[in-house]
Order: sequence, then structure tokens, then C-alpha cells
Amino acid sequence: MIAAKENTSLKIRKLVLSALLLALGLVLPFLTGNLPQFGSMLLPMHLPVLLCGFVCGWKWGLGVGLLVPILRSLLFGMPPMVPKALAMAFELATYGAVAGLCYRLLKKTPLRVLFSLLIAMAAGRVVWGLVSFLIYALFMENGFSLAMFWAGGFVNAWPGIVLQIVLIPIVIFALERAKLIPLKD
Repeated sequence: MIAAKENTSLKIRKLVLSALLLALGLVLPFLTGNLPQFGSMLLPMHLPVLLCGFVCGWKWGLGVGLLVPILRSLLFGMPPMVPKALAMAFELATYGAVAGLCYRLLKKTPLRVLFSLLIAMAAGRVVWGLVSFLIYALFMENGFSLAMFWAGGFVNAWPGIVLQIVLIPIVIFALERAKLIPLKD
């Protein structure tokens, strides 16, 4: 009886945290959008999704990652559903899932958080490129080129990449020290 109650409590906690991070993913772009030419480069939707994968696990990270860009597109018209929100949904779902999986599976060392983050970021970029290629082939007049992948995935995104590499480990280490994660499954 106690184990079932603890399991239900954990599921509710993960649901609430995931909802909070989803809401943060919807709101953060408004804050960075006030920085013309730089705000979108900070990749504000990525941070809550990555945190969700680390804190709540791969399933919750995948779900939040899939929903954030789609909901932002439906609610606020940004990013445009095609091609950006669709490609971002797959990218962010990959971020959340891979971050959560790697964090749980890698040996518990201080570098585990950084390795999990870097693997998730690389996997998400690859998925974004592949999905963008398909979307552009199906819906757009011009195809998705390697130059577009490089520019969108790395050159224009470098401030957000740096922010993720600096901020995510700091937050995760603080949560670990406070014994707030990992949440046991």
C-alpha cells in the first residue's frame, strides 16, 4: 500500500514538474524575444525541455519536447508550424528523451550531466536536420541544404548552445546537491 502511494505521488510530482516546464517553454521566448536579432539565438524553448528530461525522465522530456513548439505555434503563431515548429517538435522531443535516458544510464560521475547534455544536443540537431530535410522536400519550394543545416543548427544557434552547456549542468548539479533529483522511477 505504501509503495503504491509513493508511486502515485512520484507520478503526480513528475506531471506537475513537466507541466511547469512546459509552461516555461511557452513563456521564455516572450522574454528573449525582446532582444532583437539575439533572442531566438538563445534557444529559449530548449532549456525547459532539457531540464525536464534530466529531472522527470525520458518519457516526460519527450512529451514536453514534442508539445512546446506545437503549442507555441498553435497559441501564438510562432514559430510557424511549417517548417519550423514541426521540425523543432522532433528536435526537442529528442533532446528531452536522450537527456533523460543518458542521465539515467551513464555511470554516475561528475561528467555524466555534461555527456548526457552533449549527446542529447547532438542527437537533437541530427533529428532536426533529417526532419527539416523531409519537411522542405514535401512542403517547400526550395530544398533543405547542408548550408541551411549548418547555419540553423550551429552558426546562428551558438549563443543558445553555450547557454545550455553552461546553465543546464549548474541547475542539475544544484538539484542533485539538494537531493531533488534523480526522481526514482
